[in-house]
Amino acid sequence: MQNTSDPIIQPAGFYIVALSSMPYSNVYVMFLTVIYVITIISNVFLIAIIFYDHRLHAPKFMAVGSLALVDLILSTSLVPGMIKTYIVLDNFVPFKLCLVQMFIYYNFLSLESLSLCILSYDRFIAICFPLKQKSINTNIRMAYIICAVWFFNSVRSLYNPLSISILSFCGSLKVNSYFCDYAPILRLSCSDITTQWNFATTSSTLFSAVPLIFIFLTYMGILIAVFRMKNNQSRYKALATCTEHLMLVAIFFIPIFIIFNLGLFGIVINPNVRTVCLSLSSLLPPCMNPILYSLKTKEIQSRIRSLLIQRLSVHPLNIHY
Repeated sequence: MQNTSDPIIQPAGFYIVALSSMPYSNVYVMFLTVIYVITIISNVFLIAIIFYDHRLHAPKFMAVGSLALVDLILSTSLVPGMIKTYIVLDNFVPFKLCLVQMFIYYNFLSLESLSLCILSYDRFIAICFPLKQKSINTNIRMAYIICAVWFFNSVRSLYNPLSISILSFCGSLKVNSYFCDYAPILRLSCSDITTQWNFATTSSTLFSAVPLIFIFLTYMGILIAVFRMKNNQSRYKALATCTEHLMLVAIFFIPIFIIFNLGLFGIVINPNVRTVCLSLSSLLPPCMNPILYSLKTKEIQSRIRSLLIQRLSVHPLNIHY
């Protein structure tokens, strides 16, 4: 595909060029691939345990399972494409496939933050209303919350690829990102992008601010409830759970909040720094969620031990002396 100064609606595709100037970019992508493999194994294992053990069919683990599914799809929307671009050395992405990747990434990136909100809501109910938890936070209610969040977020996320599909492009079709990123593609257009840019700015601000505000308010309520507890052991247990969750929130939100808002408000940063920060903030939380938070919960550890004991009893080790 040759560059042209004539406007093109729906070009054949785009060239992904970020990290091309970064030393050892292949090594970095291989590192992300290792993270991706760990993400797949740990999240599939977690989903399987929750699905097959009826004792884990509870609101908390419905939220955990939803987060694990989001982690799988978010990681898969990025890493296979990066392997194709930087290891196979094929950086061309067809136009429609580019829009599909854009939709999946931004949809599940938003769902990642909303899933963390659902987990903070579950913690808030469990700690602040322990006696009413089962009546307030039922399986059906949690299912409604998860389905509503997935549906409305998917509808909202359709705007990004639809707004790109009506633009005209001219000149370079090189996307300065590690995937089909919305803002870098907008900059390539020779159409008037004022409406799209204003929407992107507003959406980015809301995406960063609203979930953070919600999590902050729920944890303020949690902290008030925790410090009212008279039992030090119960207080420590509640704080330990909250600390792990807040670590995941910080790892996910801080880099994305800084990078997205700096870029959308016109502040120029080094492209390699932007790419590394965004790729790590998109891929590290899905890898760490099941390890630091989900698989460390007492209920899941108990189910894993029971599963291992059951397997060993059915297939005992044959030890010959």
